[in-house]
Amino acid sequence: MRDFSARDLQLGDYHHTFTAVGRCPRTGRFGIAVATGEMGVGGRVPFISANIGAVATQAYTDPRLGPLAIRLLDLGYPAERVLKDLAESDPYAGHRQIAIIDRWGHTAVATGAANSAWAGHRTGAGWIAMGNAIVSAEVVDAMGAAMDAAESEDIETRLMQAIEAGAAAGGQPDGQRSAGLLVYENAGFAIVNLRVDDDPEPTAELRRLFDKLYPLIPYYRERPDNPTIGRVKDWAKARGIGT
Repeated sequence: MRDFSARDLQLGDYHHTFTAVGRCPRTGRFGIAVATGEMGVGGRVPFISANIGAVATQAYTDPRLGPLAIRLLDLGYPAERVLKDLAESDPYAGHRQIAIIDRWGHTAVATGAANSAWAGHRTGAGWIAMGNAIVSAEVVDAMGAAMDAAESEDIETRLMQAIEAGAAAGGQPDGQRSAGLLVYENAGFAIVNLRVDDDPEPTAELRRLFDKLYPLIPYYRERPDNPTIGRVKDWAKARGIGT
């Protein structure tokens, strides 16, 4: 494992991120959870298209790779082919870390040789855990174990637990600053889109927001097809849910 110097531990010296990407084996829903030491990670790393796939691009990331990968998945390319095409079209592929899950649950992931140590990834049944410039392999191992342990749960719960496990295992040597959780319904809209853009404990703040939103998800699932459902506060109050 790399010996981080005092200069290394200054915020911004390295691009350092850990991410879990998953597809629910029962419903086919996609989601991504991410945390990093920089601001606003939720706007740069996760890309999802319902029924098509999920893509996370990080390290010295090019956020344009996310929409490009989604377009290729939409054309029917499997995850491995998309990853190969991205690598061949990107002159800086060695600086990237990219994870892809396609509509069939196939996974493909690459950690470029120019990533800052520790950098690497793990894969399982419909999930990918990856990180760069993190304290050790234990971070991605913990995320993968969390994904497996919660396989019977919905994808948003599994991903929330995975990103917490990564942070608890040490995350980045200089801590985290932002985090995000994005999950799409098969109907084509995001049912969870939570971002913590600048916080000394972003995964803890993400958990606080998640716990408030999670009981309301049935309401937000129903409302597009039933506009007579009423206001969320009234719906929640009738069920003893705080908002």
